[in-house]
Amino acid sequence: MNPDTLSVSSNGKCQERLIGLPALMKMAVSDQDLTPVGAALLERARLDVNDANALMDLSTVLQLRGERDVALAVQGEALKMQRIYRYGGDGEVGIRVLVIMGPGDLMANMPIEFLVEGSDVALFLLYIEQGEELPPELPPHDLLFVALAESDRNHQLLQQLQSQLQGWSRPVINAPHRIIHLSRDGASALLQGLPGVLMPLTVRMNRRELERLGGGELPITHILADGRFPVILRPVDSHAGHGLAKVDDSTGVLEYLSAAPEEEFYISRFVDYSSRDGMFRKCRVALIQGRSYVGHMAVSARWMVHYLNADMLENAANRDEEERFMAGFDEEFARRHARAFQAITDTVGLDYLGIDCAETAEGDLLIFEIDNSMVVHAMDPVELFPYKQPAMRKLFGAFRQLLVSRMNGGRQ
Repeated sequence: MNPDTLSVSSNGKCQERLIGLPALMKMAVSDQDLTPVGAALLERARLDVNDANALMDLSTVLQLRGERDVALAVQGEALKMQRIYRYGGDGEVGIRVLVIMGPGDLMANMPIEFLVEGSDVALFLLYIEQGEELPPELPPHDLLFVALAESDRNHQLLQQLQSQLQGWSRPVINAPHRIIHLSRDGASALLQGLPGVLMPLTVRMNRRELERLGGGELPITHILADGRFPVILRPVDSHAGHGLAKVDDSTGVLEYLSAAPEEEFYISRFVDYSSRDGMFRKCRVALIQGRSYVGHMAVSARWMVHYLNADMLENAANRDEEERFMAGFDEEFARRHARAFQAITDTVGLDYLGIDCAETAEGDLLIFEIDNSMVVHAMDPVELFPYKQPAMRKLFGAFRQLLVSRMNGGRQ
């Protein structure tokens, strides 16, 4: 299959290239109205019923507007027409990457597009489903990158891929069998006892087990070896703080369940990681070939820190602190935790890994989550966050160097 044919629909008509997630998400986070974009994509699909690119972009627009169910239905229609979508490499192409993805919402796959936007890297996004063989004809590629995120839904697909990719003719980055272990309980088991690393033991529990905990039938010490209240509860496969809560006692567990419809949850001990000033600081780090690169650092008066709720846009003092943190990251935070980052890299075994972390008062690296699919980006307004551009260019450059290294026979 010639890559150029990826811009041609099944009826032979030329399609416009994929707009892609980065451009559409930039519009969303800058509060631009996506309605005209969605209308234009819908019109394209009406004029050419085989325009899969239009439907795939429309699915992204609908997800960004919060219309998840409709978005996934539209995505399904796109995938009936076409399984491979080209993104990037619009000029002279230096690196061709076949990216394995699965159907689903924006959390189903690593958003690799952000890491190569505007570069000479061309991505061929191949969507596969459980039980399917890989297509016999694939675009020429220099590398294969597994972008599937860890989730209950993706586990069997990841296991399937591990078998399918044995002996692949090109280097494979982020092997499926290593991604499987990145569940919150799996990650905590992996990281227990690593030097300089603190990740509280995380246990998966069903609703009935939590009801027994809340009713006093099941002591917290029978669940968590380091167990005591308060604890953190969250639904399995949840992200961005959805359903996340700190529970102070067994009665609070029942109160939590009364508002939570899910059946499966994670529980772990709460760690107070506030600084001496009472503020909480949380940073996102990308580990690329074992080296740490900062993505952002958020400051908040609340323990549940997410960059979008951390008052970074409105608070110049918070931005000033983030600027200092990012400028000194290599010589300060990264150096203090170099041993911990190396231990995580060696244990997890992925060439690219995202970490949400903080620093405890005792100086340990507190891990909230490790994940192959965390978003790192350069979308923040340059006029407010000029200091982020150099840091992100450095991170994106390191990712490209990872691709080059693996092309040239670097470690797997």
